[in-house]
Amino acid sequence: MIRIATKADIPHVAATYCELLTYEQEHGTHSNWVLDVYPTEETAETAFQKNYLYVLEEEGTICGSVILNQLQPEEYTAGTWHYEATPEQVLVIHTLCIPPSQAGKGYGRRLVQYAITVAQERKLPVIRLDTWAGNKPAATLYQNMGFLPAGGAHVLLQGLIPEEQIFFDRAITW
Repeated sequence: MIRIATKADIPHVAATYCELLTYEQEHGTHSNWVLDVYPTEETAETAFQKNYLYVLEEEGTICGSVILNQLQPEEYTAGTWHYEATPEQVLVIHTLCIPPSQAGKGYGRRLVQYAITVAQERKLPVIRLDTWAGNKPAATLYQNMGFLPAGGAHVLLQGLIPEEQIFFDRAITW
């Protein structure tokens, strides 16, 4: 089940961030995120406070999370978007996280499909997102789900982590 997060979910979401980033420290990174820098429990708390945090829960276990809102980072001005839209017409996917213990179960796909459903319900014609250029699994997932590459930019993620981001967008119909 995918649902809006509750206050009680925040430590569990933070634990999924920690699990992923600890694993990536030992096995190489796909996310380019940094343990204790981004994402953190504060990331989850801030998103929760604004009703942007969603969790995928199975049998009482948080198996993944995503932040959905309409806030486009400044670097999106460099995007070569396929679908023109005003900020009010765009849903943005941020910080989609599936911990390694839950990988390979289709949870990433389910969270992206949920975002598509949210955009449809809100009558938002475009979804945008970004990922680190080295995150091949995420880029493949997004493209397999109908997202198109839309340029990129060299950024400081959260003002702290240098990375080359690639952007994706997708038109939504309802």
